[in-house]
Amino acid sequence: MAAASSPSGLRRSIVLKRRPKGEPNADDFEVREDPIPAPAAGEVVTRTIWLSIDPYMRGRLREEQTYAVAIQIGEVMTGETVGEVIASADPAFSAGDIVVGSRGWQTHSVTPGDRLTRISKGAAPLSAYLGVLGMPGATAYAGVTEICKPKAGETFVVSAASGAVGSVAGQVAKRAGARVIGIAGGSEKCLWVQDSLGFDDCVDHRSMDLRRELLAACPNGIDGYFENVGGAVQTAVFDQLNPFARVAMCGMVSQYNQTVMPPGPNLGFVVGKRVLIQGFIVSDRPARLTEWRAMAEPLVADGSLVYREDVIDGLENAPDALAGILGGRNFGKLLVRVSHEGD
Repeated sequence: MAAASSPSGLRRSIVLKRRPKGEPNADDFEVREDPIPAPAAGEVVTRTIWLSIDPYMRGRLREEQTYAVAIQIGEVMTGETVGEVIASADPAFSAGDIVVGSRGWQTHSVTPGDRLTRISKGAAPLSAYLGVLGMPGATAYAGVTEICKPKAGETFVVSAASGAVGSVAGQVAKRAGARVIGIAGGSEKCLWVQDSLGFDDCVDHRSMDLRRELLAACPNGIDGYFENVGGAVQTAVFDQLNPFARVAMCGMVSQYNQTVMPPGPNLGFVVGKRVLIQGFIVSDRPARLTEWRAMAEPLVADGSLVYREDVIDGLENAPDALAGILGGRNFGKLLVRVSHEGD
């Protein structure tokens, strides 16, 4: 198939200018413009509508290799998007299609068609496919069902409970019959976790005595823990794990901005309590996203799966959004609205 003609206009991209020291800020990035490129055979050009901001992005800014390839100086910052097809050299896609899968902090992306998934308009808000119906939702589903495996009557704890991953993890555990305790930052978030998500209790990690409050919320100990935070929260939870507890290590956001890693906890208790601790990356389980989306779409549509979004307008504000999520200043799934549907 011949390459499609080049769309007119300019593309704006945010590239890495320098590696952040500590918390990233706008000076670590710069905006570049170039003509919107034409797609080669098998490629699709999309206009970005929504950009996802996620804690894992901080790891991509480090020079050393993590589980994913680091962003190099001068490269476009990574991030999943929902966009509208404006030009296609892939017969599977046509102008006007809405797709998820393009990556990058930019107004327009060129992506191989086999990396894109078409979204059915009207099934759910488009933004949901970057949160509850996207990678965060699938991450929660995989970690809870594969590692924590909560059972009826058990106590399940999830940190960052008001966030995109934690809020879904707790709801999945609740559906399994567990008693679910959230940990979140501030009274407003804790109230939302209890009142809107239906958790049995929520502990404020800013409490003067987190350990005591967590003990009061979990008088029978903790059987399953979904870890998103690390640090003092992790220490308080680990003290109260029951024998044969299961811990899904999803993230350690409290450490992402640190230049020197703190000493780890003494894990000697893992032997005596026979605790299962497993780290996982949802990209290792691509089938779980498809499975989760098929199962969760109807639950989002009927309102039984609850989610919240924190929206920031303008691509230029993506660096500030990243700093905000790493500092816990977001409330719900953090998104940048790059443009509007139908623009």
